[in-house]
Amino acid sequence: MLLEQNRWWIYQKERFPVFKNGILIAVFSGSAVGYSGLLRGNGSLPNLSSLLVAFTTIFIFFLQLRIADEFKDFSEDARYRSYRPVPRGLVSLDELGWVSIFGALIQLSASFYLSPWLALVLGGVWLYIGLMSQEFFVAKWLKANPVIYMLSHMLIMPLINFYGTACDWLVSGTPFPLNGLWFLLASFFNGMVIEIGRKIRAPNDEEFGVETYSSLWGYKNAVLVWLFALGLGTLATWFAAYQIGEVTLVGFVVVTLLFCAVGVGWVFRRQPVTKWANLIDTMSGLWTLFVYLSLGIIPTLV
Repeated sequence: MLLEQNRWWIYQKERFPVFKNGILIAVFSGSAVGYSGLLRGNGSLPNLSSLLVAFTTIFIFFLQLRIADEFKDFSEDARYRSYRPVPRGLVSLDELGWVSIFGALIQLSASFYLSPWLALVLGGVWLYIGLMSQEFFVAKWLKANPVIYMLSHMLIMPLINFYGTACDWLVSGTPFPLNGLWFLLASFFNGMVIEIGRKIRAPNDEEFGVETYSSLWGYKNAVLVWLFALGLGTLATWFAAYQIGEVTLVGFVVVTLLFCAVGVGWVFRRQPVTKWANLIDTMSGLWTLFVYLSLGIIPTLV
C-alpha cells in the first residue's frame, strides 16, 4: 500500500504538482466566479458552493488535460523522453485513464448538484478536450503549423473559464454577460503566456526530439513572441478591468508585471542560460496569478 501511494506521489510531483497547481487553479477558478458576480453587480461574496464546484471541476479539467497529453505523446515520450513516469513504467496509461474517468464522474456530480444546466457546459468542455486529444483529426497538419497548433489548444482556456463564470451567472438564473468576453479573451492570452513561457529553454538545455518554442523559432524570437502575448494579455486584461470599474488596480498590476517581464526577457536574450529561462517560466506563472487575483478576487473581497 505504501509503495502504491509513493508512486502516485512521485507521478504528481513530476507531472502535475498538486499543491503548486492547486494554488493557481484556486485563484483561476475563484477569479472566474468572482468576476461574473462583479459584472452582475453582486455586492456580496460568491456562493461557497459555486466556488467549491468551480475549483473541483476546473482542477480535474487540468488533470484530464495532463492525462490526455500522456496518451497523445506516449510514442514520442517512449522514444525521446524515457525518463518520464509513463515510459519508465511508474504508472500505466490504463491507470491514468481510470483516474480521468473517475474525475469525470466527480465533475458531473458536482455540476449537476449546482445546476443541471451546468452539466451541459461541462459537456462542451469535455468535447473540446476530446478533440484536442485527437489533434482535431488533423495531427500531421497541426504539427506542420505550430502556431495554429498552439492557438487551437489555447482555446481550451476561455472554455474552462466560461465554465467557471457559469458557476455564478448560470446558477443565479441570469444570462452570460457579453462584456465578460473580455475576461475570456484575457484567459486566452494568459494561456499563451504560460504555454510559451514554459517552452523557452537555454540553448544548452534543449533536448533532441523535444519541441520547444526556443528551438522552433530561436530563443531570441521566442522571447519576443512571449512578450507579444503578454502585451495582448495586458490589453485584454485592461478592458476586462474596465467592465468592473477596476482600471487603476488592474492597470498598476499588469503594467508593473509587464515591465518586469520585459526586463527578464531582455536579460535572457543577452545571457541565454538556464536560470534566466527558468525565470521566464516563473514570470509567466506570476503574471497569471496576479492578473486573476486583481480581476476577480481582490475586487470581490474589497
